[in-house]
Amino acid sequence: MHLTRRIAILVILLSSEFVFAQNKFTLSGTIREARSNETLIGVNVIIPELGTGTTTNEYGFYSITLPEGTYKLEISAMGFRNISQTVSLNADQKLDFRMQEEAQQLEEVVLTEDSERLNIQKPQMSVNTLTSTTIKNIPTVLGEADVIRSLLLLPGVTNAGEGASGFNVRGGAVDQNLILLDEATIFNSSHLFGFFSVFNPDAIKDIKLFKGGIPARYGGRVSSVLEIFQKEGNSKEFHMSGGIGAVASRLLAEGPLVKDKGAFLFGGRASYAHLFLPLLDIDNKAYFYDLNTKLNYQINERNNIFLSGYFGRDVFSLSDNFINTYGNSVLNFRWNHLFSNKLFSNLSLIYSDYYYGLELDFAGFEWNSGILNFNLKYDLKHYLNDKLQINYGINNLYYIFNPGKIEPNDEDSGILEEQLAKKYANEFAGYIDIEHKVTEKLTLQYGLRLSNFIRFGQEDVFVYENDNPVVFDPFLLIYQEAKPIDTLSVSRSEQLASFTNLEPRFALSYVLNKNNSIKASYTRMAQYLHLLSNTSSPTPLDVWTPSGPFVKPQLLDQYALGYFHNFKNGDYSLEAEVFYKDADNRIDYIDGANLIANEAIERVILNGEARAYGLELLFRKNEGKYTGWIAYTLSKSEQRTPGRPPVVDTGRTPRESGINLGRWYNTPFDKTHDLSIYNSYELNEKWTFNMNFVYQTGQPTNYPIGQFEFQGLTIPYFGFRNRERLPDYHRVDVSAKLTPRKNSGRKLQGEWIFSIYNLYSRRNAASINFRRNQDTGANEAVRTSIFGIVPAVTYNFRF
Repeated sequence: MHLTRRIAILVILLSSEFVFAQNKFTLSGTIREARSNETLIGVNVIIPELGTGTTTNEYGFYSITLPEGTYKLEISAMGFRNISQTVSLNADQKLDFRMQEEAQQLEEVVLTEDSERLNIQKPQMSVNTLTSTTIKNIPTVLGEADVIRSLLLLPGVTNAGEGASGFNVRGGAVDQNLILLDEATIFNSSHLFGFFSVFNPDAIKDIKLFKGGIPARYGGRVSSVLEIFQKEGNSKEFHMSGGIGAVASRLLAEGPLVKDKGAFLFGGRASYAHLFLPLLDIDNKAYFYDLNTKLNYQINERNNIFLSGYFGRDVFSLSDNFINTYGNSVLNFRWNHLFSNKLFSNLSLIYSDYYYGLELDFAGFEWNSGILNFNLKYDLKHYLNDKLQINYGINNLYYIFNPGKIEPNDEDSGILEEQLAKKYANEFAGYIDIEHKVTEKLTLQYGLRLSNFIRFGQEDVFVYENDNPVVFDPFLLIYQEAKPIDTLSVSRSEQLASFTNLEPRFALSYVLNKNNSIKASYTRMAQYLHLLSNTSSPTPLDVWTPSGPFVKPQLLDQYALGYFHNFKNGDYSLEAEVFYKDADNRIDYIDGANLIANEAIERVILNGEARAYGLELLFRKNEGKYTGWIAYTLSKSEQRTPGRPPVVDTGRTPRESGINLGRWYNTPFDKTHDLSIYNSYELNEKWTFNMNFVYQTGQPTNYPIGQFEFQGLTIPYFGFRNRERLPDYHRVDVSAKLTPRKNSGRKLQGEWIFSIYNLYSRRNAASINFRRNQDTGANEAVRTSIFGIVPAVTYNFRF
């Protein structure tokens, strides 16, 4: 009898659960910009009655499952007018939206209380987003809007100074950033050695920087992920836009392939300052050019295809004796497929090529190197219900590394052609990432990434005694390159090394009330590629090497804890985070390491460790005529390479000293204090004013601590690594944007940007060198500065 009752109760409970499940329905659709039909990323879809909501994905798609009923939907996004619509949900429903731009102030953040509550609830932390409009308003050197320089105003993001390539995140190196343009990897993000970035602001739709709490779908780098999506093009009507600046100009064209179904976008930039150098009797040249393109077509409501590409080149020459050329080329074909209103998929086939070349006419040869990779990605987003979303997929990259090919550049050259052995590798990953709203206050995001890296065989594999490519001299206390005892040729079908790593990710958000939350995250990541960089080189020498028998993959653990607070319904916001991260197998170099055309790079590097920790604060004013932020970072970044245990311990074997005597030392990108202030004030419809202030602790460097005489020469000698610092860095930049009133009602829309970089002409030190004064014979320090005050004028247009 008891058993019968239990079965009956169980049947009733299951039946009621089934009925309850049947009374839930899915609302899904795509949100686009009304004027261009461009899909919008990160749009908030809020249901205030239930205190829940969702956001659109990278392709403008949203999906949310709700109980049957009638609800008021609130749709909001940065720079667009809010949409409020009542929906009766008694069946699965597809509902698309078209959002109108805010006419007065495109960069203004217009958010409702409920959408702010949604952001407070989300477990994602350590993420910064910038709009294309904000980037164009930020004053920069020579008046050129720049993505990377805009990121440097955010907490936790720095670089090694003016004229330095790339950027550093939370004490990490440049090569530890994964940079994705429409999902394709960009290996060098800089033009003209760091003065500009490779990203055309006119062609950009969305920019997102992950500094921590990185979702499991990303991998391959241990510091950050910079994800950039290009615009898709206007599928309603043809438009052109561009700008004419002091040193570079740009032009972008977009329009429909098939109205409301397909569009194209073509954009290009080029610098031309070098054309005026001959007038000053200067033979040197430095210029860049790049091209962006994107095609998209909607086959039907469930299928969309995209083809996007980028090509860029930099050329730097000293007369005709020295020519340096480098750049990226990428091509990506993507297919979006909607299996159902709850299951969205994206398949990507990606080609990426990074080229680096030198032509040394005085030496009679040219040197070419680079990385070629092919990438297959398949990602799925499964919106199970309003409390559970699962993302999963696979990713496979095949690499071909060309460390260098030397060729004679004329018939009289005495150089013989030589190809350094190419390296081959494959990186595979599978992942699952879950976002789970456990209660009204607690939301979790957890996932797991499984990565595998295989280094394939190659020609000229060197064999060393005791399997040790770097030997230690116990008498001179220095490391030296070991001499190979044999050379092998290993078939590409064989494996030189294989690495497999589990990379768990976890993040949580706990809501204290509607305006306050605390968040925490843990991230483990593996990086199998390493950038070998000689900072004394006059060029941005980029030699990438894969992990292998003597080079281990970098492994990082990062912990972060944050407090998030909104004031006055989101008019103001405060983000405070502390982080700690440590990395194993960080590459370090022996003293005197030579990286150029080195056929056995394992003989000049050792595996060390690194750590970084700090506090980040970001206070924003989001609404009104006056907007901006204050960002402050207090941090420390260090690394060390202790002495290795002896390969053969005889009982009398001396211990190795390690690099820097095995002590922790500052990385070149350690900045104790980093303060950035950005302000924007819209005076009226004609004038908008912007200002930056930047202050940073000086970059670590080495000064000589003494000198000695040798055969009539004065030789300086140095102490421990990076114990000294350059003087502190600071500057103020200002700009004014003039939008003529005659723009109103005209097809041609124009604006003038007047900017001054480094307003008070601070001579910030790029380096300090020491020399003997020829007249007095005394030693003296000489500061090298790149920029003083730099005024500029840029004209932007659109029609």
